[in-house]
Amino acid sequence: MSRIYDNWERLVAATLKREQLHVLAYCESLSSTASDFSLDSSHKDVAAPSIISIPSYSAKSSAQSLPIPRPRPQSEAKILSSPHVKAFTFNELTYATRNFRSDGLLGEGGFGYVFKGRINEHTLAAAKQGSGLVVAVKKLKPEGFQGHKEWLTEVNYLGQLRHPNLVKLIGYCCEGDNRLLVYEFMPKGSLENHLFRRVPQPLSWATRIKVPIGAARSLSFLHEAKEQVTYKDFKASNIFLDGEFNAKLSDFGLAMAVPIRGRTHVPTQVMGTHGYAAPEYVARGRLTAKSDVYSFGVVLLELLSGRRTVDKTKLGAEQNLVDWAKPYMGKKRKFFRIMDIKLEGQYPQKEAFTAATIALKCLSIKPKLRPHMAEVLATLEELQSPKMATRNSKVALDLLLMSTMKHHSPRNIAPLASPLPAQQLSPRVR
Repeated sequence: MSRIYDNWERLVAATLKREQLHVLAYCESLSSTASDFSLDSSHKDVAAPSIISIPSYSAKSSAQSLPIPRPRPQSEAKILSSPHVKAFTFNELTYATRNFRSDGLLGEGGFGYVFKGRINEHTLAAAKQGSGLVVAVKKLKPEGFQGHKEWLTEVNYLGQLRHPNLVKLIGYCCEGDNRLLVYEFMPKGSLENHLFRRVPQPLSWATRIKVPIGAARSLSFLHEAKEQVTYKDFKASNIFLDGEFNAKLSDFGLAMAVPIRGRTHVPTQVMGTHGYAAPEYVARGRLTAKSDVYSFGVVLLELLSGRRTVDKTKLGAEQNLVDWAKPYMGKKRKFFRIMDIKLEGQYPQKEAFTAATIALKCLSIKPKLRPHMAEVLATLEELQSPKMATRNSKVALDLLLMSTMKHHSPRNIAPLASPLPAQQLSPRVR
């Protein structure tokens, strides 16, 4: 096993060296895209997100060997002057969090610590304990791997983009060496906590469909923005749940706008989380919207199986969820082997098989064979309505399969269903 990770480390080191010049050139233009984003959309215990460098090498040494310049001062000033977020003082946030007391700690991640705080709902001024609106205050670790660049990128994107499935950024603090972010509070915490940590009750089947629908809406919105945004680090710990288990995406520190200068992809430094990153991104630093689609497929598989994408406590092939599950996902008589035993068989088999097939398509090795997020969203939405699911899930699945059929050899297509007349297909969502 150590030999595999040694090879992985050498591969990534070579990739980083080759792409360094591309990264430096691109980072300089990153924040200048801010003014082109749309602010509106037609779609209607919190754990700090964890961002690490792929794969298992020293994040500290990597950061030192690949310095990333800050955006130009005028660009940074423009980002921080957004009318959609408030500039808090450090004293305000100290008061709002009761001096960052340990009993208000919600979580910890690569960025730093997340504390519960309170602000006035109307004036956004810091409020005393027991009053006002509950918020989540993320405080950057001075020695953390994620630094000013990631913090500024977060303000850049979440300070402008507005969508029901994106966590709302209320404000920030940039005072001296202090870097903080203030978000809406997500009472159900992260998806990761519900899937992999002890909770009173496991997620029901209905919730396991509701969550990826919300996540798919957020990615579809980003991918179809005027300046397409690739999220780059889609994973269970970056998906947060409100009181009704509506999923919202947070932590945009690694997000990028693509394409640039007519390109279909952006060559970039390989960053993200091992197990979620698309293979072409890990191997060549090739970042596209289809990289996010792959990561979505991993999360959907985690929801179906209740297993982590990488689990060293498992034996042999089961340590890597994708490699272990793929042989079963597209087969009606075998896919039940990947389903979470905590569901105790309480799920509709047809809908579960459709969801597994969606995940399998997203996990295609070749990016061009993966569906667009709008297609994934349309298929998942068909599964959410009990009255429509039985009748339409097969139609939606056929639509998803036919959208990429032109890239397949006929001998590689499993005979899941007969082709349907074109007039019966659901319209493609945009």
